[in-house]
Amino acid sequence: MSFESILFEGPHGPTDASTVEPPPFFQDLNLDQVLTRITKGREEYDLAPFYYSPLRCLATVAYRQEVMHDLENRALMDAINLFSGKMHEMRAAIAQSDQLHYYKFAMERRFLVAAQVYFEAVDGLRQDLHSLGIKSRGLCAFRDYLDEYSSSTAFRDRASQTQGLLSDLSEIRYAVLIKGGAVTVRNYEGEADYSAAVEETFEKFRRDSKNEHWVELPRWDGMNHIEAQIQRGVALLHPDAFRRLEEFYSANRNFLDNTIARFDREAQFYVAYLKFVNKLRAAGLNFCEAQVSATSKNVGGRDCFDVALAAKLLDEQQKVVCNGFCLRDPERILVVSGPNQGGKTTFARMFGQIHYLASLGCLVPGKEVRVFLCDQLYTHFERREQATNLRGKLQDDLLRIHAILEQATSNSILIMNEIFSSTTLKDALYLSKKILQQISDRDLLTVCVTFLDELASLNHKTVSVVSIIDPVNPTVRTYKLQRQPANGLAYALAIAEKYHVTYDSLRERIKS
Repeated sequence: MSFESILFEGPHGPTDASTVEPPPFFQDLNLDQVLTRITKGREEYDLAPFYYSPLRCLATVAYRQEVMHDLENRALMDAINLFSGKMHEMRAAIAQSDQLHYYKFAMERRFLVAAQVYFEAVDGLRQDLHSLGIKSRGLCAFRDYLDEYSSSTAFRDRASQTQGLLSDLSEIRYAVLIKGGAVTVRNYEGEADYSAAVEETFEKFRRDSKNEHWVELPRWDGMNHIEAQIQRGVALLHPDAFRRLEEFYSANRNFLDNTIARFDREAQFYVAYLKFVNKLRAAGLNFCEAQVSATSKNVGGRDCFDVALAAKLLDEQQKVVCNGFCLRDPERILVVSGPNQGGKTTFARMFGQIHYLASLGCLVPGKEVRVFLCDQLYTHFERREQATNLRGKLQDDLLRIHAILEQATSNSILIMNEIFSSTTLKDALYLSKKILQQISDRDLLTVCVTFLDELASLNHKTVSVVSIIDPVNPTVRTYKLQRQPANGLAYALAIAEKYHVTYDSLRERIKS
């Protein structure tokens, strides 16, 4: 049985990462917000480490994309959810069994129920995987694993033993006699079922359901000492069944297969992400399988968007604005300029998010998206000055970008947002040109959000992207960005004309 993981092909993948920290750029790109939404309600699976670990191998990206594609089949998704629900029920039953350790027979009986749920879950998923036409290598390999595992003598014997023992225990009948403070347990001898008699007596008092006043009491799955004493009495009356129950508990403490347990956890990586995606799709937003290359830096996409912002806007019932991007050889650097609050930073985050999500093998926001599989993603966003840090903002900017350029390779991606905004225009332009030239020389894919229009025409590798304003009302942001020459002066002139503070307007007003 060669199957190891639904996330990694072969035994070499880090399938059990549990101590991985989020990448340094996670907050800059608002991916921490996205992850919070994805994993909400699935804390038991500890999914965050999977999203903290981008892939560097194209084959593994394709392996995950195939599984993701299979799971877009609603019937298959329902089957996985049913399996996961039963596995959750099994873990809950085991936890309850552990809590009942003071009451031996109750503990063993609850453990038996957990085993039954597990065997049903495995057999049910095996049948579903055969009937639903899966095609991905990952799910086909797991289906074959389930075939071999569930047909093994050990599995069949355990499943048969579990079902037989549960059937035998369910057929046990006994009577409890209560007289004063004494409780006697004896064999059932055909006595009347008083609960049925009581229900029949009070049936005539039943009112219309609209007038019923039922009070739902909290369910108690535990046991008290009186119930435990009664159970011990029943065990003495039926020693063979309870002896077999004890033997089953002792012999099958490790009935859960590690590979199946790992599949249950790893499958949630896909299930949780697709649930998040489908909510955005329901609002009319597009997701697609990215074309990922480890050699070509010709990247682009249509109708793309920032997933963190989109999820927030949909919560607020606001419109999501989509944008596109494109870089073709020898282009490498998108220089994004335009008015404040015009969507420039959102565009930069979108670019970074798309490349990162694609490196996880996930669907990405947009249509016909092409990305480059980078070796590392870096971000340089503005940081607030801290009292404990004696460096000024300019020095801090320089030290951080220097550290990035020391580590980055030609296969890296860099997202810069408003660098050197704390210094003079002249110094900012001088430093930015120097930095951007080094980035160009290293051939990094880069998005540079800036207030310096001159950077947009630095060399043949730079492409100008401008945040567009409403031509009628220049104070209105459209949040659309287009490839066009940077022209901050035109925007300033439009504002001046709107408020009648151009040179000509001022002269006219002074005359009057």
